Amino acid sequence: MSKILIRGAKVLGGAPQDVLIDGETIAAVGTGIEAGDATVVEAGGQILLPGLVDLHTHLREPGREDSETVLTGTKAAAVGGFTAVHAMANTFPVADTAGVVEQVWRLGKESGYCDVQPIGAVTVGLEGKKLAELGAMHDSAAGVKVFSDDGKCVDDAVIMRRALEYVKAFDGVVAQHAQEPRLTEGAQMNEGIVSAELGLGGWPAVAEESIIARDVLLAAHVGSRVHICHLSTAGSVEIVRWAKSKGWNVTAEVTPHHLLLTDELVRSYNPVYKVNPPLRTEADVMALREALADGTIDCVATDHAPHPHEDKDCEWAAAAMGMVGLETALSVVQQTMVETGLIDWAGVADRMSFRPAAIGRLDGHGRPVSAGEPANLTLVDPAYRGVVDPAGFASRSRNTPYEGRELPGRVTHTFLRGRATVVDGKLA
Repeated sequence: MSKILIRGAKVLGGAPQDVLIDGETIAAVGTGIEAGDATVVEAGGQILLPGLVDLHTHLREPGREDSETVLTGTKAAAVGGFTAVHAMANTFPVADTAGVVEQVWRLGKESGYCDVQPIGAVTVGLEGKKLAELGAMHDSAAGVKVFSDDGKCVDDAVIMRRALEYVKAFDGVVAQHAQEPRLTEGAQMNEGIVSAELGLGGWPAVAEESIIARDVLLAAHVGSRVHICHLSTAGSVEIVRWAKSKGWNVTAEVTPHHLLLTDELVRSYNPVYKVNPPLRTEADVMALREALADGTIDCVATDHAPHPHEDKDCEWAAAAMGMVGLETALSVVQQTMVETGLIDWAGVADRMSFRPAAIGRLDGHGRPVSAGEPANLTLVDPAYRGVVDPAGFASRSRNTPYEGRELPGRVTHTFLRGRATVVDGKLA
């Protein structure tokens, strides 16, 4: 592989430096590095981050290739600056066996745009009744370490306890979709003033908070790791903050859309805003931002949820829940967290690379930008401003809530083990 010299990049937002990539690794970081026979990328003060890591991606393959494939999803990830994604288990068939997770893992290897780490289902068929083959999935070629029934909640406390006990043996983690199903029957949006005025079934905050409270207590009792998916309410923040104050092994993620959008948008009845968990209130949004800034929430995860147009271009009640997010995540975090002064670019690296890689126990990612480390890197132009046009997405689906909205920042280059997957904002 050829050498690449990134010249004048602000590493994690610091002073401009040169970064020399030789093969799959970073050879040198400093000033005045000679290019020699290297290909030169003039960074011009752009921000250089470690490759982003997403703990929560729906790639839909196998079974829903009309929405997304591993290839199109990893292309979208690369455009968004990601070098690794964790693929959720709610495929068809469900990723609840070693065979299915190995299939997804191999498709990721073949795609070449980013690493794909499959997430295994907690229960057979996501039905919440019987534990899936957790050990077999961990021992497979895919080396599964994260397990989740995301899309559904593991609502049976005994099953959840058994899962936490099982994964403890190999330092795995159960990632919980916190939603008490009995409290959300018929729910269409956040329960509150807007739902009352619109006459739509309300999705109460307590449906999320009650499961989180139960599960942090279970994790403490078992001495195991639990991760809270797409945390969305101020009350959930307080429960996680309390659990962490006890020293319990609890981590949590927030999505970009829950950092920016509120339930007021549902007044449009545009199903692009229909998502699980639902968009919450402005007070919730502000609490989530503060919690991400102070470390109560560990990381940003996209919950990239592609759907074909017929599943979204319909009446609200019939529409599928979910939004695509890989290609806009970093821009939303720049707008909501960096430009508001809540975190700096080093904080972005921490919340979007270091911590998600650590939670997923993902080797080779979330590493410092320093000599001898894998050359998984993302170069960002923070001065860029552009209007979101889903027609240009690499994802197979177009269900973005940001269409027509101006967002800051653009990933100009992504490098996966020294190989450029994105050059000048376009797929290599």
